[in-house]
Amino acid sequence: MAYDKLRLTESLEKMAREQGFAAFGIAPAAVAPATAQRLQDWLAGGQHGDMIWMESRADERASPQVLWPEVRSVIMLGMSYAPARDPFALERVSDHGRISVYAQGKDYHDVVKRALKRTARWLVENADCQVKVFVDTAPVMEKPLAEAAGLGWQGKHTNLVSQDHGSWLFLGAIYTTLELEPSAGGADRCGSCSACQDICPTNAFPEPYQLDAKACISYLTIESKGPIPHQYRKAMGNHIYGCDDCLAVCPWNKFAEAASANKAFLPRAELVAPALRDLLAMDDASFRKIFSGSPIKRSGRNRMVRNSLIAAGNSGDATLVPAVKALLDDDAAVVRGSAIWALSQLNPGQCDQEKNIRLSLEQDSDVLSEWQSAGSNAPEEH
Repeated sequence: MAYDKLRLTESLEKMAREQGFAAFGIAPAAVAPATAQRLQDWLAGGQHGDMIWMESRADERASPQVLWPEVRSVIMLGMSYAPARDPFALERVSDHGRISVYAQGKDYHDVVKRALKRTARWLVENADCQVKVFVDTAPVMEKPLAEAAGLGWQGKHTNLVSQDHGSWLFLGAIYTTLELEPSAGGADRCGSCSACQDICPTNAFPEPYQLDAKACISYLTIESKGPIPHQYRKAMGNHIYGCDDCLAVCPWNKFAEAASANKAFLPRAELVAPALRDLLAMDDASFRKIFSGSPIKRSGRNRMVRNSLIAAGNSGDATLVPAVKALLDDDAAVVRGSAIWALSQLNPGQCDQEKNIRLSLEQDSDVLSEWQSAGSNAPEEH
């Protein structure tokens, strides 16, 4: 089937925008060698932490044509989730947890993939081609591809920045066998701004454009399964799932319009400002009920309660002590250990009493380590 590249691209963009995409561009399938080298350097430095999948399929991630040799063009699409509410609104509301903006509504994987599939289906019906669609679940480097497609540029916080949508874009990719005309690539417009670097609570940026995932609150609260390292606990504040700080301070956000037109991304009331008291009381069943249809559901109850205990320990709210103490007997070691730390912060004296009772009964090495460093006589944390 013959096709006019320009006309097809214009019609495809129109179709994509009808599906809710706010940004559209086309990248060549051959990713610049510098992108692959940056990925290798990042992996070699161990900055990906426990995200082993980044390492195991690095070659496919570095080049679309390694993942799918037949691909000739990559259609990059962005869907805005710019918030209407200030992401810092709960910064000093210590008895409530802060959930990243992107996770307060429906699971973006489902929303974006459905729109991608509809767009890709239209393309197949109107041109003789094959397609594959990806949303953050395959070895695809969405951000460099989005930059190559002209959707924006990778900012100093390593996320994509758009002149029109700030730092608030979900990205999706359609790989196609069609030879389409590439868009003009994005140009870095961060200039001398260092706002995203300066605000990071855990200093997760060794230098601009580099992220040490092991120190990032998003990684710590979502990807990491074990105990939160002590050096980051105080800095986490009341972040319980992800962190928007580096995104939210980006000056380019002033051009972004709130994405309220997309009802899928409207925040659910129970996820905007969840009370720590309620989160600490969750069992598996209540966790699944509360977070049904949310990307948070994949992280599991234990991680969310672990994160909420760190927030409780930072809250200074002594009324949370009974809820914290109840979790000292939790089946999950990571929860028990986090409860010890939270109790040691809220009431060191009670922590000493519990330590005398429980230390000799504990079998898990991580939890034993928490008991040994907890209480009124524990060394001061820095």
